[in-house]
Amino acid sequence: MRQAMFDAEVGDDVWGDDPTVNRLQATAAELFGKEAGLYLPSGTQSNLAALMAHCGRGDEYIVGDNAHTYKYEAGGAAVLASIQPQPVRMLDDGRLDLNHAASVIKPDDPHFARSKLLCIENTHDGKALPTSFHDEAAALAEDHGLSMHLDGARSCNAAVALGVSPAELMAPFDTVSICLSKGLGAPVGSVLVGSKDLIAAAYRCRKILGGGMRQAGGLAAAGLYALEHNIDRLTDDHARATRLAEGLAELGVPVTHNTNMVFADFGPSGEAVAKAANDANILLAVNDGSCRLVTHLDVDDDGVESVIATVGRALGR
Repeated sequence: MRQAMFDAEVGDDVWGDDPTVNRLQATAAELFGKEAGLYLPSGTQSNLAALMAHCGRGDEYIVGDNAHTYKYEAGGAAVLASIQPQPVRMLDDGRLDLNHAASVIKPDDPHFARSKLLCIENTHDGKALPTSFHDEAAALAEDHGLSMHLDGARSCNAAVALGVSPAELMAPFDTVSICLSKGLGAPVGSVLVGSKDLIAAAYRCRKILGGGMRQAGGLAAAGLYALEHNIDRLTDDHARATRLAEGLAELGVPVTHNTNMVFADFGPSGEAVAKAANDANILLAVNDGSCRLVTHLDVDDDGVESVIATVGRALGR
């Protein structure tokens, strides 16, 4: 990947003539089954540019009450775009409660914000939502004249886990944001894909948000390498997460895990586990005894066993 970055041909992406960025955008659009793509510096900006492309001032988007775009992106839609979030319940398996979503869609009345967009997240906490749920959400959106956006930061993990192509997973959505810098292993960036008109609108929004980059081909080359080489290998991350969860469970640690994420509850031993991990040069953030551990291409089998052994020593087992 670093060699690809070094060798990348560059231009000026603000003018649309960086050939490597253009190739990344075209490759992503084809791979994910959409007309066009747009390279952005971050997933947060990609989601916000998508929301702005779908919604105007005074419009609202319907979103899960624990979803990333609602809870962890600093309220950007409201702060920067005057788009109102309408949160709805998320079920334990990561799906939106579609009955609740239907109940909060606003009538055409000047007293209310205009309901414009339904936003789904997949994966959520590592849980891969099935394509059948996407279809159910799309039917609801169509019945009420809503557009659909997928916060698909880890959607390739979902596709691999479900045994479907990314394009099949993303088919019902008007726009999809895919993170290149998580499981796919690029150092930076996300791509937003959708129709030509929506991506053209998002391109303008990216400029407003300060996301226009000049000779970005070096970064885009990493994203291209990630799309071409690092999707199928996500199964390795999932397998290592399974081994990690099993190993911690054998130590008596309560765990849940899905795709490449393991959620562990160390309880009152959390501080001791965090210290042992720090001493072993393991990045482990423990909050109130709980921790989310995420496997990725820089974590190998030995790394997984090292974490299990370190936790075992901290617990005296």
